[in-house]
Formats: sequence, structure tokens, C-alpha cells
Amino acid sequence: MVHNVVFVLGPPGSGKGTICAKIQEDFNYIHLSAGDLLRAERQREGSEFGALIEGHITNGTIVPVEITCKLLENAMKAAGDVRGFLVDGFPRNQNNLEGWNAEMTGKVDEKFVLYLSCPVDICISRCLNRGQGRTDDNEESLKKRVVTYNSQTFPIIEHFEKSGQVREVKSERPVEEVYADVVKLFS
Repeated sequence: MVHNVVFVLGPPGSGKGTICAKIQEDFNYIHLSAGDLLRAERQREGSEFGALIEGHITNGTIVPVEITCKLLENAMKAAGDVRGFLVDGFPRNQNNLEGWNAEMTGKVDEKFVLYLSCPVDICISRCLNRGQGRTDDNEESLKKRVVTYNSQTFPIIEHFEKSGQVREVKSERPVEEVYADVVKLFS
């Protein structure tokens, strides 16, 4: 079975999780957050990858692509009958993209990239104020994550832009306005 996929990319705090939750509710897509899957695996009793994932999350670096692809693929297989998947926060770098292509070609149909663009100062402020108790929502980790995003993830967005797959929505606005623009892409 080939799964429909929409990649959801943007800086930390750009609203990916918020917008994905709304799309999931309204359009029968399943929200798969690479970060959430990794955090859950890190805490899973007996995980062979837990310590490795913990080290990467603490340092603001990127977990090996094979692990992330396996977690995403397992989640897709377990989901049942849905319109598609919102893959949030992945691929984060060139290695992720190459690994995704190697692992997932023939298993997925990439529809487009939903790019939530937002100024960095607003993103950092949102992360520090969101109160989700995430260990990586502190100023030091956030600054590292923004550097990683700018140097490694933004070039991936540019890569997809060259093939006309990027749909940019400016996400510094109120959620209702952002989502109204997103709905047009899924309708």
C-alpha cells in the first residue's frame, strides 16, 4: 500500500504541531511528528535506541535517519485507513532526505511540502512559552535547534522548492488565519 505524505516543515515553534492537529481533525490525515516518535521511543522500556536518541535531542543534533524512517514507517503501517500522513519536522537535512528516499521510495506518494515560515524571534518566544515540559524547550537548546534548522533543514525546503513542491504559509499570524490558508491546500 502506498501512503500519501505531506511533509510539514518550518522552524521550531512555527506552529507545525498546532496546524497538523487541525488538519488531522478535518481531513483524515494522521499527524506523525518525527520528534514525538523519537521522544516516545527514547522513553520506551527496553528501547535499543533510547540512549542514542537522548544524546541527539539534548545536543540539538539529528538522530540517524534509519531510526527515524523505521519509526515513521511503523506508525504508517499501524494507522489503518486514512487519507494520508502529515510528516512533521522531517526530513531535517540532506542525510534525512537521502535516507527517506532510500527507505521509502515506492511506499509513499509525496504530495507537497507545507512550509510554515515564521521569524525566529517569534518562534523562540513561542517555544519558551508553550509549557509542554519538553527538555529541549530551553533557550540554549532552542538556539542550537535554530542554527541546525537554518544550516540543514532550510536547504531541504529549497530543494523541494526547485521541483515546485513547496506550499508556503506565513505562520506568525493568528492560528485561524494561518489555518484558513492551509485549508485551501487540502481542499
